[in-house]
Amino acid sequence: MPRLVLSPDGVVLREVNLAKERTTVGRRSHNDLVIDNLAVSGEHAVVFVSGSDVYLEDLGSTNGTTVNGQPVKKHLLQSGDVIEIGKYRLKFLADGAAADTEVDIDTSQPLRREFYGPGPATIQVRQPGSSDDAQQVAVATIKILTGANSGRELALVKALTTIGRPGHQVAVITRRPTGYFIAHVEGEMFPTVNGSNLGSAAHPLRDNDIIELAGVKMEFCNPAAAAASAAA
Repeated sequence: MPRLVLSPDGVVLREVNLAKERTTVGRRSHNDLVIDNLAVSGEHAVVFVSGSDVYLEDLGSTNGTTVNGQPVKKHLLQSGDVIEIGKYRLKFLADGAAADTEVDIDTSQPLRREFYGPGPATIQVRQPGSSDDAQQVAVATIKILTGANSGRELALVKALTTIGRPGHQVAVITRRPTGYFIAHVEGEMFPTVNGSNLGSAAHPLRDNDIIELAGVKMEFCNPAAAAASAAA
């Protein structure tokens, strides 16, 4: 089935199967693919199927739509075409084409040694109003509880860390100023947090939350949050 791969700033977040004759893209909630960003119009564009062909049509959006860097009004899509709507990129993949999704931790394979090690992980950040060049801050980790990587820990030192099994189930954990969040990226089934279905929205993570993804359980550990709670 042909599909669109959504990736803001080059980070794969979601795949949308083009199962319907018309798939609408826009900021308003009634669209098939909702992109909640002010650069995206309420009804921005539509992807529609005509026979064996798939077309993209701009719906008179304020900021326009491009394909492979060229502004378009209506365009016959070819596999691999990159649609840009605001800062978001949608890669069109024809039926059977591979998305080449990579993950930082593949729950079905032994974790590569460079991803884990003893001792707490830290990053350097500049605190608002601080005169110091940088401050060492402990970062959160994911501890694998079951599966091939059981007992291993992955430090979440990147702004976005992808976990799961490519082609089966993938999620992304993002590090924001307000904390850590997990969001579904790929797969028909959603991950769970403490036994509750994650759904399609980003979910805030708390210290000791249990995530289940692609048949593997893992624990989210946030030493900074635990220290703040103990001091309160």
